[in-house]
Amino acid sequence: QVQLVESGGGLVQAGGSLRLSCAASGRTFSSYTMGWFRQAPGKEREFVAYIRWTTGSTYYADSVKGRFTISRDNAKNTVYLQMNSLKPEDTAVYYCAATASTTEYYVYTRQGLYDYWGQGTQVTVSS
Repeated sequence: QVQLVESGGGLVQAGGSLRLSCAASGRTFSSYTMGWFRQAPGKEREFVAYIRWTTGSTYYADSVKGRFTISRDNAKNTVYLQMNSLKPEDTAVYYCAATASTTEYYVYTRQGLYDYWGQGTQVTVSS
């Protein structure tokens, strides 16, 4: 059974940093793509970043490019989202997701492609 468990959320002041973790278990994820999505109150869930586990290639939403970094630790089966220069508009529940699909790079931004989801972790950025 695939399980994704996020951690690392919390309350931080604007300009601060947080690192989210997503621990994956239940199968070998070496051929998977791992994504981070977020959902702010009253808004739809949106794409943040993804990483191809095999190649390490990454892709970011324009809103976080240059501030967030996604990475993976193969030995720990864990994906990270380092978030710097946080803004109040980054406040949301952040979700980790996984897909075994192989497709064009831009399709991985679509949440419908992902088969497995974590429970989410709250990130709150105060002004």
